[in-house]
Amino acid sequence: KELILLPHKAINYIEYPASDLEKTKAFFETVFNWKFTDYGPDYTAFKETVLEGGFYRAPTVSDSSNGAALLVFYSNELEQTQAEVVEAGGLIVKPTFDFPGGRRFHFREPSGNEFAVWSDK
Repeated sequence: KELILLPHKAINYIEYPASDLEKTKAFFETVFNWKFTDYGPDYTAFKETVLEGGFYRAPTVSDSSNGAALLVFYSNELEQTQAEVVEAGGLIVKPTFDFPGGRRFHFREPSGNEFAVWSDK
């Protein structure tokens, strides 16, 4: 196994609640090509290009309107990514809007957690 050295005090791992682990896994596998490893029935870990994390079974959701941190993806093709989010069962909660430096939209994945996608294109 390749040893990866992390910068000191770098963000290394993030966790989210998920009421339906199977639907959440299927969504992120389909849209973002994440790979998952299950650790029992109530936890699944993901590995993405840069970030690692997991989902734990819980009825709560991460929502920025309640003060939760917002994980934001980058996309070279914002409209295409939005279409993939919707096709995979995501719900758009803030349609695409402009901001200094780009555009973005917010969505909820099948367990209800809020995420966003932005592009400078």
